[in-house]
Amino acid sequence: MGDAERRLLANALLDISNERFILLSELCIPLYNFSFVYNYIMISKYSFMNVFDDPRPYGRGRYRNKMAPLVNITEWRKGSQWFEVNRKIATIIVEDTRYYPIFDKYCRQPCVVDEHYFPTMLSIEAGNELANRSLTWVYWSRDGPHPGTFGKSDITEEFIDRVRNQDRCEYNDKNYTVCFLFARKFAPSALKPLLDMDSKVLGF
Repeated sequence: MGDAERRLLANALLDISNERFILLSELCIPLYNFSFVYNYIMISKYSFMNVFDDPRPYGRGRYRNKMAPLVNITEWRKGSQWFEVNRKIATIIVEDTRYYPIFDKYCRQPCVVDEHYFPTMLSIEAGNELANRSLTWVYWSRDGPHPGTFGKSDITEEFIDRVRNQDRCEYNDKNYTVCFLFARKFAPSALKPLLDMDSKVLGF
């Protein structure tokens, strides 16, 4: 996954007109129209990468002592693999030859490269340029590695409004009410009710 994501960024960087890079899955949906999403991202002073120190088995428990001294356990971070980064951060990821070989060699199950490499490396190299949050909303309905999935019966106007308005965050160093631009995970059965939803709800 780490190799694949780095290659995606490398190819996207070849187009000099690309300024922002978003990683989403096929199970993600947009919560706002394109213009809103574009302006939100382009005006941001920061890149959006979720980074935190997790003392549990799913966090520090995945660290390998052989990564030291290049990466110490105090620097070990976890985060969502769904990110949005600007051109500078994307370039740092693609050009990295210092940290990635260590992760490639020692980050094996239960270690998950895309949940640890990007947050750890970027928190060390460019921590002050990260918003330290993801733009993709996920419902962690239970303890474990997988978030909840939504299907046909879940798709209502009230559900979309709840996802949009359930959180508060910082945006360009100010308190803000729009924290997520995308949401996941949505099963194939959710597609039709989403397409049938009144365009006024999502704005497109």
